[in-house]
Amino acid sequence: MKTRRAFDFGIFITVLILLSLGLIMVLSASMPTAYNTNHDVYYIFKRQLLYALVGIVAMFLAANFDYKILGKLSPYLLIFSIVLLALVIVPGIGFESNNARRWFKFGPVQFQPSEVAKLAVILFFSYSLSKRKDQLSSFFKGMFPYLLLLGVFAGLLLLEPHLSGTLIIIAVASIILFTAGARISHFIILGLPAVLGLATVVAFVPYMRARVLSFLDPWKDLQGDGWQAVQSLYAIGSGGLFGRGLGRSMQKFLYIPEPHNDFIFSILAEELGYIGVLAVLLLFLIFIWRGLKVAMNAPDVFGSLVATGITSHIAVQSLLNVAVVTSSVPPTGVSLPFFSYGGSALLLLMCEVGILLNISRNANYERI
Repeated sequence: MKTRRAFDFGIFITVLILLSLGLIMVLSASMPTAYNTNHDVYYIFKRQLLYALVGIVAMFLAANFDYKILGKLSPYLLIFSIVLLALVIVPGIGFESNNARRWFKFGPVQFQPSEVAKLAVILFFSYSLSKRKDQLSSFFKGMFPYLLLLGVFAGLLLLEPHLSGTLIIIAVASIILFTAGARISHFIILGLPAVLGLATVVAFVPYMRARVLSFLDPWKDLQGDGWQAVQSLYAIGSGGLFGRGLGRSMQKFLYIPEPHNDFIFSILAEELGYIGVLAVLLLFLIFIWRGLKVAMNAPDVFGSLVATGITSHIAVQSLLNVAVVTSSVPPTGVSLPFFSYGGSALLLLMCEVGILLNISRNANYERI
């Protein structure tokens, strides 16, 4: 009987450290907001802790579930995610907040279908491409069907609107396509219309246009669209080398809106300084390194593409979040994996980690 390998301990311990640091930062960053809205400084932390515990259970379940079965189920998950994305934009069904309809709300629980869409795209693209990767040399027979599918997801997400979710899904899907053997020339040819299309969307969607203009000069509108970017930069700049100290952020006191969410990295920089930021970024780099090692040593093409997709998802989303909070790109709502508050995002993310650990069990390389 074949002995079952242990999963990649490097990935496992790195994720646990990131999750633990994330919980600490959610506690620190959310206390003023939690007290102001619920008169309980631990309200947001307790919910995130519950999500984290459920996520750990989900991770272990996924790590012990044959990932190859997920390939066969991926078409159904893809259809399910499209249905959810279509339903969430329907008034009266989807929950609207800050001029965006991105959530389903069931009492105190909110669920974001775009998180399911990310996993569905990773699994379906990986499974489908593992069966027909030889056809990628042809644009119309190989690439075009996947581009049409991405167009459906992009259209539904932009109707919410959810620009960051759109960019992440397109980026991750493109990485999977490239890894599967898509030609670089096809990406180059598609680059110009993609850029023009994005520019058109930004030009005709008022809130996106306002964010781009505020990005170019956030200090021009300090009390309006430039507020978040400027406050984020204040937080990062005041952190210095060693930070103000854990729990001692000033910007979390209702200066940065929802500091426990998209801009939690700013609070981390303010409280833990450059050293803390460097440590967190190093942990993400370790995760990416181990994830790519799993992808390169996976026992089959499907496993390799799934590992690539999951690793690139976390890499792209982390990079985009850091770019937003440092005002390197126009502001858009994107969470920092393992850190930002959010139940559905954390739960699906931990499921992805579990799948990656599952693949690592079957990969042939030296563990650490």
